[in-house]
Amino acid sequence: MIKRRRFRNTTLEEMLADQAQRLARQAQGIPPGYKRQRLVRKARQTETASHMIDWIMSLQPPK
Repeated sequence: MIKRRRFRNTTLEEMLADQAQRLARQAQGIPPGYKRQRLVRKARQTETASHMIDWIMSLQPPK
């Protein structure tokens, strides 16, 4: 029998916000250095992407 994968009904914004929070938590557990800065930068980038999606969606006329 084939098992089907179950997908959550989440928006891209929610997935990006979750990823940003996860990366920020990981960065808190790492001592200062290159790896921590890389995680913080990635978390900031995902937050920015989420905000950009909000902004783009606000420009589109309602359907």
